[in-house]
Amino acid sequence: MSTTTRTPEQRRKGFLARMTFACAWGEGLDGFDLGLISVVLPLISTALHVNALEAGLIGASSLIGIFIGAPLTGLLTDRFGRKTVFTVDIIAFVVLGLLQAFVTDAWQLLAVRIALGIAIGAEYSIGAAMLAEFAPAKSRGRRLSGLLVCWYAGYLAAVVVGYALVDLGHLSWRWVLATSILPAIVTVIVRIGFPESPRWLLHRGREKEARAVIDQRLGGGAYYEQEDYGSEEQKAGGYRALFAPGNRKRVTFIAVFWACNVAPYFAIFTFAPTVLKSLALHNETAGTITVNGMAAVGALVGMLTIERIGRRPQLIPPFWIMAVALAVVGFWGSAPGAVVVVCFAVFSFMNALQGNLTAVYPIEVFPTEVRSTGVGFTAACSRVGAAAGTFLLPVGITTLGIGPCMLIAAAICVVGAIVSQVMAPETTGRGLHDTSTGEFNARALQGRLPERVG
Repeated sequence: MSTTTRTPEQRRKGFLARMTFACAWGEGLDGFDLGLISVVLPLISTALHVNALEAGLIGASSLIGIFIGAPLTGLLTDRFGRKTVFTVDIIAFVVLGLLQAFVTDAWQLLAVRIALGIAIGAEYSIGAAMLAEFAPAKSRGRRLSGLLVCWYAGYLAAVVVGYALVDLGHLSWRWVLATSILPAIVTVIVRIGFPESPRWLLHRGREKEARAVIDQRLGGGAYYEQEDYGSEEQKAGGYRALFAPGNRKRVTFIAVFWACNVAPYFAIFTFAPTVLKSLALHNETAGTITVNGMAAVGALVGMLTIERIGRRPQLIPPFWIMAVALAVVGFWGSAPGAVVVVCFAVFSFMNALQGNLTAVYPIEVFPTEVRSTGVGFTAACSRVGAAAGTFLLPVGITTLGIGPCMLIAAAICVVGAIVSQVMAPETTGRGLHDTSTGEFNARALQGRLPERVG
């Protein structure tokens, strides 16, 4: 069927499917890159003669880059538009990914991976925002959750591919890292030709252009009215607007819950083989693949249920379950290997199921004029915790032991549970303009979950 004979609904579905795929693969690149480094980091430590401190820096390097790139590109994206950054950052990922194959010492690798993290940070700021500003309210949560499904799938695929290339293919760690350019090239190709976000255009007063995008890609005036595009207002953006009284609670909630979700995960799974070996698990390769497999399953379950069970039920209980799982490992130092794997598998499943919300809540609660800025800033805050945990874990295992490290991770989950209970709003099924404006009050918004979301 030609483009000219397709109905508006068919054009919209096709465009949204392509947009979702393009954003999801961009998110998956981050997971793929971090999965690869977790596999080859022991080889890098040996080949480049790095100590525990340097290994921690290399493990945390892309997270450090995200801390720089996410807030910077978020601000630029809100000011100059979504479209350009959406393509340029993936091209940068291809170039930097390839450069990893040619490093000769630890500090060169550190520099390249920090730059790679800056490109990944741009993806955090733009990918989910771009998708949400096109997607309908009834499927927005599921589509945004799909980004995190792709992240965990990318991480799992990288672990499997990494071990296969190292153990079976005897490939150098440099070229294992460089394999990340293959999915990046696919992403570049898919993203060619995307239009600017209509919500951003409306925010800039460019209504004629916004309506043209909606007419050509999303079905016209009916979709414009259905998704309340007309409520978008021209407001000043930037960090002054982000930290204005109406947005401060939003920033606090997102930054804390996001950091408490990712800090234990990155710390544990960047060094998963080392952690599992420290716990006397003899086959750490199988253990690493198992727990990361459970993470991918958890993300998928979260995506399939998010529009039915709501945001708060998917956010708060998993924090408590993760805390218990990590506490068991922390207190039971002589636990059998099967118990250790089960505890980490439960943690992985719940962390990923909940982790879908890191792609949903930030987009839904920040208004258009600061959406990418807010996502970028809170992503940077989350990576401060993740980078600190990743940097300190190898040192902590050496000095404190694995048990106390797991108890610290459990305590972080408890903090996340308490903050979420007090602050998290219920945004399921509500329009994007509705969720991102007005007073940020969790109690007032509870009980508004629709009986069924189509």
